[in-house]
Amino acid sequence: MLFLVLAPVLVVFLLVLLRRTRRRVEPMLARLPAARWERTNEVIRDPFTNRTVRVWIDPANGSRHYVPDRMRPRRSARSKDLG
Repeated sequence: MLFLVLAPVLVVFLLVLLRRTRRRVEPMLARLPAARWERTNEVIRDPFTNRTVRVWIDPANGSRHYVPDRMRPRRSARSKDLG
């Protein structure tokens, strides 16, 4: 009986915690790289947003910036046949 009371409370707590964590991570992702930043070959999958991000470095201070990677979608074989 105690489990039936505590389980929903635990689920709500975890959902609130997940939402707060995502709010903190989103502002850290830059939308566009600054002109002075240098692109690196490092591409990672952000574990919080599940997005692919590329690492850019500011040579002035060595800081790292994470920008969502704008990869072009692959063209399927069918789209090649059409045009």
